[in-house]
Amino acid sequence: MIPTKVSSLVLLRQNGKILLGLKKRGFGIGKWNGFGGKIEKGETILECAKRELLEEAGMVAECLEEVGYLEFEFVEDPLIMKVHVFTSSQFHGDPHESEEMCPQWFPESQIPLDQMWADDRLWFPLLLRGAKFKGSFKFMNLETISWYSLEEVTLL
Repeated sequence: MIPTKVSSLVLLRQNGKILLGLKKRGFGIGKWNGFGGKIEKGETILECAKRELLEEAGMVAECLEEVGYLEFEFVEDPLIMKVHVFTSSQFHGDPHESEEMCPQWFPESQIPLDQMWADDRLWFPLLLRGAKFKGSFKFMNLETISWYSLEEVTLL
């Protein structure tokens, strides 16, 4: 049986801007991404998303909408990452830097896709136009996708 890791990913949007964080340590260091991480024992995926957003950016989102589900596999690692993608435009707090992430607002027309994961180029357009989506990505290494499937869905 292939081991799995379930995680959340939160992308806050407001007034034509999206909040991303520059990863300062660990997996994905140096890449811009949403805020999230692995689910803890006894926690729902929604609780995980809210906790990670607070820990990594100091933001509180009472109302998160799940808009995507992504699976990732890396050729050199037998782990499958299952990521639940959430978004919200209803939140409070001012983003502040944490030990893990340095948050920054970007105009949605200027998202730094060349400094993000390669799969983001594929599903971000769906997120930005308000679609729900499911995808699966197999990476040869941290930069190269060897195979993927991505579809717009009505229900997750």
